[in-house]
Amino acid sequence: MHVDTHGQGSDLVLLHGWAMHGGIFHSLLPRLRAHYRVHVVDLPGHGLSRGHESRFELHDIVYRLKYRLPRAVYVGWSLGGLIALSLALEHPEHVAGLGMIAAAPSFVRRADDPHGVDLTVFEQFRDDLASNYKRTIERFLALEVVGDEHAQSCLRSLKAHIFDRGEPDPHVLHDGLNILAHTDLNARLSRINCPSMWIAGARDRLVSVDAVERAAMHCRGHFLRFDHAGHAPFLTHAERVERALEDLMIEAEGA
Repeated sequence: MHVDTHGQGSDLVLLHGWAMHGGIFHSLLPRLRAHYRVHVVDLPGHGLSRGHESRFELHDIVYRLKYRLPRAVYVGWSLGGLIALSLALEHPEHVAGLGMIAAAPSFVRRADDPHGVDLTVFEQFRDDLASNYKRTIERFLALEVVGDEHAQSCLRSLKAHIFDRGEPDPHVLHDGLNILAHTDLNARLSRINCPSMWIAGARDRLVSVDAVERAAMHCRGHFLRFDHAGHAPFLTHAERVERALEDLMIEAEGA
């Protein structure tokens, strides 16, 4: 698993979303690495971690993170948020703080949870991967920026950087969609005892702002709503996200 490390200080880990790589956090690095030791991860099968032969499975990824990286504040965007949350639940001693950017304990609408998207959305993306996975990725990126006040510039940024570190392994994309479709960590949220920051875009079409707020309440975390942001607020509102992560780091250092 490839990890780029920048700066010195308290440890902060950044985990990217589906089909992306750690380079997508380029807008956050200049300020964060000036104060912290920032570890930017390419998850297995993505970016410079391509060639990973086993399945892209949540428990395996959590295991690899625990033994590859130090105790730190773990910040995840979208799918990366599910992974960070799973790590905090399975190995709480390893997570000093938890940052969730456009991420919820469940991405899919369920009988006991009205938030999230319909399961068929992820199933359709999964089915389309076999016929044209590049076009499927582009459609997913377009869905990520819907509603954002800077949608076009955000989409250009995502498209410009998505293959900077090569193309992700197709089987990993399939597995990642299965994680998004079938993971539900809502029932375990009360076990989160570390400081947490939950950041949501009010115009996000993949993760409901209500779901993020509800999750923050259940684990006694901080909730931050960006009224004009979509699914990638760290691209369109980088300074606000940086300030929020700095607040999280300060709280984690004092805990």
